[in-house]
Amino acid sequence: MQYDVIVIGGSFAGLSAAMQPARARRKLLVIDAGEPRNRFAEHSHGYLGQDGRTPSAILDEARRQLLAYPTARMVTGRAERATAAGNGFEVRTDSGEIFEATRLVLASGVRDILPNVPGLAEFWGRKVLHCPYCHGYEVAGGPLGVLVTGPMSMHQAELISDWGDVTLFGNGLFEPDADQVRILEKRRIRFEPAPVIEMQDDYSGGLIIRLAGGRNVGVRAVFTAPRNEMASPLADQLGCAFNEGPLGQAIAVDDKQQTSVPGVFAAGDAARLMHNIAFAVSGGAMAGVAAHQSLVFG
Repeated sequence: MQYDVIVIGGSFAGLSAAMQPARARRKLLVIDAGEPRNRFAEHSHGYLGQDGRTPSAILDEARRQLLAYPTARMVTGRAERATAAGNGFEVRTDSGEIFEATRLVLASGVRDILPNVPGLAEFWGRKVLHCPYCHGYEVAGGPLGVLVTGPMSMHQAELISDWGDVTLFGNGLFEPDADQVRILEKRRIRFEPAPVIEMQDDYSGGLIIRLAGGRNVGVRAVFTAPRNEMASPLADQLGCAFNEGPLGQAIAVDDKQQTSVPGVFAAGDAARLMHNIAFAVSGGAMAGVAAHQSLVFG
């Protein structure tokens, strides 16, 4: 079956993009692998009208609303290959199915490359966090940690000190220079240079950070900025251009979410350097509108 638009990824950006051509009565397919980036988070915060709901509950309702439109369809699977074909594109999934569309929207997101600290992955999305605007309020008012992963960690520590008393854990990777020491002192941020050996549950809502040398530091939560990689190879296969950011690549798009490849749009975490549900939904809506308008106006 030939679709007008295929959206790769059925999380916040993808479903927002899909809603626009579906409401324009265009044949629309969403291919979703069922692995949203924020599946580890217990609650979503800072998204207007949905504060405190679980990400899965928000997505379940969004899927229900999308599929109420008769021209919309969703399939579960991983899109593994995308190529130009005729006047459009061909997408092959991991089950061997092949779908064709005139326009593509890439909204498959990014994958977090977590720091190699024992125990950290177990608490990712719950007590080890990335975005203070998404989770900072819930852990505010007490001791917080920032785990160094790279140059962005100083900026992250400065920012998060608005939410609590911050300790910047250098993890043996970072030593502040004189200017950075002055910034840390100004923001009352403590610095721990020793490598982090392990993160453990303190069984009272926080974490114990075990340091080389035998010392332990208790915190309510740890923030860190892991590097990202594309969760899907499709943008690279199609020849889309990328922008380099401090934490990884993002698909290069214009103000209408059009990539460097005509007919291919991108939205969500894969297409911007700052990540947030509200941003993903906004970018998805623009990508869906622009994809539809390109069908009308060429």
